[in-house]
Amino acid sequence: MSTATAGAAPHTPLPDVPEMRVAIVQAEWNHHITDALTNGAVELFKQQGFTDDRIDIFKVPGTVELTFAASQLIEASLYDAIIVFGCVIRGGTPHFDYVCQSVTQGITSLNADCDIPVIFGVLTVDHEQDAIDRAGGRLGNKGTEAAEAAIKMHDFVCKVKEL
Repeated sequence: MSTATAGAAPHTPLPDVPEMRVAIVQAEWNHHITDALTNGAVELFKQQGFTDDRIDIFKVPGTVELTFAASQLIEASLYDAIIVFGCVIRGGTPHFDYVCQSVTQGITSLNADCDIPVIFGVLTVDHEQDAIDRAGGRLGNKGTEAAEAAIKMHDFVCKVKEL
């Protein structure tokens, strides 16, 4: 399930969320990585009893477009959580920094301003192998962890609404 690394949060049982609907937004750039992240998330949701009609997957060209897509899905009010998956691999130009900063600030802003959690599933790595290791490789699958976070954050929102 979750990646077992030093400093990682201890695994706690996932709450039961029988009516939860989730949207996954996946960047097509570095699709061999983002496909693996999406597959890891869907697998976790299925293990938790989610049916296909509770999981929708949307694809966008690249990582920068994830914020806009998540914003549009929030406005649609159809989902209880949104997960964004992208993969940015450092290159020889400052493009890496611009993309990482853009998507990080964009998703942070959505989380601060909106009432639907947006789970940040963007890998920002130095080398392709770093991404492979985190997308089902030797370090687990960050997609699975994102699905766990989505379930826990939806449960959190439900508890807050009950106060």
